Amino acid sequence: MKILVFGAGGQVGRETCRAAWPSRYVIACPDRKTIDITRSAAVSEILRRERPDLVINLAAFTSVDRAESEPHAAWAANCAGAAHIAAACDETAAALIHLSTDYVFNGRKSGPYEEKDKVDPLGVYGRSKEAGERAVRAALAHHVILRTAWVFGASGTNFVKTMLQLDGERRVLRVVADQRGTPTAAADIAAALIAIAEAIERGEAVWGTYHFAGDTPISWHGFAGAIFELAAPRHRSRPEVVPITTDQYPTPARRPINSVLDCRRIGKTFGIAPSPWRASLAAVLRELLDGPVQR
Repeated sequence: MKILVFGAGGQVGRETCRAAWPSRYVIACPDRKTIDITRSAAVSEILRRERPDLVINLAAFTSVDRAESEPHAAWAANCAGAAHIAAACDETAAALIHLSTDYVFNGRKSGPYEEKDKVDPLGVYGRSKEAGERAVRAALAHHVILRTAWVFGASGTNFVKTMLQLDGERRVLRVVADQRGTPTAAADIAAALIAIAEAIERGEAVWGTYHFAGDTPISWHGFAGAIFELAAPRHRSRPEVVPITTDQYPTPARRPINSVLDCRRIGKTFGIAPSPWRASLAAVLRELLDGPVQR
């Protein structure tokens, strides 16, 4: 089975391309310099050349705040790019796994979001990702849309790395405590992608939209506390983490107050359980503070 991964340079893409895939798979991971998903002809050409059985689209414009000032770039990658990939998959009879986000919801629901809940994005990033989902559904029947949330890992830009960096600059960190979500390790998303790919290979895929995220909801303030708690044995210091409200930390883009995703459907369909984010966080911290693990 041949798999083509778009977005290999992102934090989920890097984990996916270095993951322990079964030896029977051939994984092609072109970087951004090789393929620009915003160009329809380029996407079609690479799929005609590579002829993958499965495409995994992890490419996206993920800077939530920059999207507010650079909407054209966000829409080009998150909507048009997704549409180009889905159309090319349809032309070449390839299946598609497309990564999406909790930002398609407005965060006002009191409980975890299910796949069937109404979407209502708050900003450019969420609207462009939700439009990308619709484009995938319209172009290709054989697709899995995988929504996730609060992604962290040893590469790229994410909350864990930001906290460790700020610790070296400040003794007191003010962190939002009224937004809740489910942290999700990039490596755990990669493992979920492998499981879905294996189901597709066996002809057991149930196409549609799924949620995959960490196992225990927490606030950004609580997540920051967990980072420094788990980093303590090998980290130089532990700052004071002060809880603040969203109103006390204004950003260009509005964030959902509730980003908790209900992951029961992916468990029933693919046997994939929510990822144990504390254990995964400990592994990421070991890599960041001690050096890369040997694979």
